[in-house]
Amino acid sequence: MAKEKLSPGMQQYLDIKANYPDAFLLFRMGDFYELFYEDAVKAAQILEISLTSRNKNAENPIPMAGVPYHSAQQYIDSLIEAGYKVAVAEQMEDPKQAVGVVKREVVQVITPGTVVDSSKPASENNFLVALDVLERTYGLAYMDLVTGEFRVTSLTSFAQACGEIKNLRARELVLGYDLEEEEEQVLSKQMNLLLSPQAEILDDVHLLDSDLSHLEHQVAGKLLAYVHRTQLRQLQHLKKVQSYQIRDFLKMDYATKSSLDLTENARTGKKHGSLYWLMDETKTAMGTRLLRSWIQQPLIDLEQIKQRQDIVELFLANFFERNDLAESLKGVYDLERLASRVSFGKTNPKDLLQLARTLGNVPQIRGILESLDQPALASLISELDPISELADLIDGAISPDAPLLITEGNIIKTGFNQTLDKYRLILREGTSWIAELEAKERENSAISNLKIDYNKKDGYYFHVTNSQLAHVPSHFFRKATLKNSERFGTEELAKIEGEILEARERSANLEYEIFMDIRSEVANYIQRLQNLAQALARVDVLQAFALVAEKEHLVRPTFTKKSLILIEKGRHPVVEKVLGAQSYIPNSISLAEDSHIQLITGPNMSGKSTYMRQLAMIVILAQMGSYVPAEAVQIPIFDAIFTRIGAADDLVSGQSTFMVEMMEANRALAEASSNSLILFDELGRGTATYDGMALAQAIIEYIHHHIGAKTLFATHYHELTDLEETLPQLENVHVATLEKDGQVTFLHKIESGPADKSYGIHVAKIAGLPEDLLVRADKILTELENREQTLSKEKTVEGQQLSLFEEKSNPVLEDLAALDLNNMTPLEAMTALADLKKKL
Repeated sequence: MAKEKLSPGMQQYLDIKANYPDAFLLFRMGDFYELFYEDAVKAAQILEISLTSRNKNAENPIPMAGVPYHSAQQYIDSLIEAGYKVAVAEQMEDPKQAVGVVKREVVQVITPGTVVDSSKPASENNFLVALDVLERTYGLAYMDLVTGEFRVTSLTSFAQACGEIKNLRARELVLGYDLEEEEEQVLSKQMNLLLSPQAEILDDVHLLDSDLSHLEHQVAGKLLAYVHRTQLRQLQHLKKVQSYQIRDFLKMDYATKSSLDLTENARTGKKHGSLYWLMDETKTAMGTRLLRSWIQQPLIDLEQIKQRQDIVELFLANFFERNDLAESLKGVYDLERLASRVSFGKTNPKDLLQLARTLGNVPQIRGILESLDQPALASLISELDPISELADLIDGAISPDAPLLITEGNIIKTGFNQTLDKYRLILREGTSWIAELEAKERENSAISNLKIDYNKKDGYYFHVTNSQLAHVPSHFFRKATLKNSERFGTEELAKIEGEILEARERSANLEYEIFMDIRSEVANYIQRLQNLAQALARVDVLQAFALVAEKEHLVRPTFTKKSLILIEKGRHPVVEKVLGAQSYIPNSISLAEDSHIQLITGPNMSGKSTYMRQLAMIVILAQMGSYVPAEAVQIPIFDAIFTRIGAADDLVSGQSTFMVEMMEANRALAEASSNSLILFDELGRGTATYDGMALAQAIIEYIHHHIGAKTLFATHYHELTDLEETLPQLENVHVATLEKDGQVTFLHKIESGPADKSYGIHVAKIAGLPEDLLVRADKILTELENREQTLSKEKTVEGQQLSLFEEKSNPVLEDLAALDLNNMTPLEAMTALADLKKKL
């Protein structure tokens, strides 16, 4: 449509929209937010709202859709959930007083990474991530706009950056550089991230640490600039950026965390069935978020781990105090979110009342901890700042029955402000003044039905019917004439009306001003509130650790500087919780200093994967500072866990199971150290048998010769068990089975030595395959085994065998060949023969 034909309002819309081309523009017009043009067409489809048009009779009507302003949040949530941005343009002046078109401005841009008012559970963080690159090093910064958390790190590769973005479960990525086509494919298509370019840097000296590297400063500054560009306000609750390194915590990539079901069940995507689900006995939203963070980032610093363990032990030993603590924490609201609402200018009276109740619980929580009188709690107690002056201010000012809206009055307590009390007295007594005046004039005028009424147009007035007009006193003056009656006023009524209306208007305005002053005062305490929130969250998580330890019969692990693992009757806590303690079979795990690799053989479905995951769970829990599921545990501090457990294609990126398997194996081989833990399950099964077997053996040998990491390697290649003879740091274990009358029972028990055979056909039987099919499979298996035995005896070319593995020397044959029979007595010969038989 030509520019000159547009109304001033539509021209204003287009001018604002030009600044936000990548966002839906919600344009406030009266009681609705309107969308126009392409925005209206797309929003109508996504939100399932009516699509109409502006200027319907014009040659080119403008598509239009709208949502009521009072219920706009649910529509904004839907657009954000679908991965879009929303710019909200508000009316910046009263339309009644506006000259010409009403002034409008965008007051906030809401994006998937910056949403603060949503239906998202308070227990989850919503991280906005920024990525930049400098000389092949990647800078990554992330922020939770609700809690104010702000962190930055440097990463060595794009793959590592993608892994960290996945770990943070980000939905939006702020980009500080121009992506290569392949990178854009990964981030946008495979990882489904909303990409938001940001070139400018906001150099905030209060939030950006001077110790940051140039790259970290750059990416953190771009993230800050993007946040301020979208939020369009000062955000007092943002914390000073903290630099961290992946190596500061137990290193686990996204695939490892997913395969171990740490924060969600990989199969269902739900919390149930994850370690997070098992451990979440927290009482506060802050504690739940911190628990999730601790699970994602277990410690590698022994002193920090022991500090947590000491407090858990203390809570376990003091049952009644721990129960009181849990009850007190139930009254604690989400201080981090309350602080952010203050910063965003969205605090309502209910928020302040929740804040006061939380602060009121702090002395009780602190008192419980002080009663335990233990040095381990001293640091934590000192951080429990009750901020009593703020609690007193809110308790003294805000009415417990205050409404949510801050413009309706009845927010401030009587007695807090003298002027407000005076207005309230007038409003309260004005009703009786009106009643007294009405009675007096009725009696003096002898008009029996004389009464005082009120409407917005005429104010207070005496209502007199036409039949009584002759009795109207001379001091009455006419205000309005109706068909059957007239309305009159008096000087006394006008005076009362003036006082009442002034009190009503000014009291509402004064209450609003008082509330805004209190909100400003609360803003001065944001940093102290955030520090208190962190302390309360730590108390909450540690009491949860103690409760879980008690309920699930966990023990305190000990750490050793030696490279050994001693776990007595260990358990996989989540599997045990799901199955029930009566059904779960514990397993001990032992790897001595000179034994680094356990080769695990045994049938499928017998528990090899659970055994491996059990070790990972125990390590993660131990390094979180939690107790662990076993009767006794002694382990070293691990620097990383690498896993390849379970099969999964990555169809989006076109990678087969085998390719994913090899990539994850390569990551472990490239990054693991002698202090790492490696868990490989059935590696090599995605290709031909000999290919897979060759790769599996080569990987085992590489770990043995070049890495020396503690490794559990589950395999169905029985031929690999021969490696125990050539690799001194490898030992065979197997899953025990009970076979009787052709029926096989999996005992789920790990024992020393290799498995004697596979039980694939028995698993197929359990799965319910047809009986005749199983009989045929058993016959084919027998034929194959007989053929293999025949082939293994036949030499091919000199010095080679059909077996994948080189022929091993036999010590008995070597001893026999060394015997000097010509110089032995018959007794010596018989003794030597007996020794050889014993060796066999």
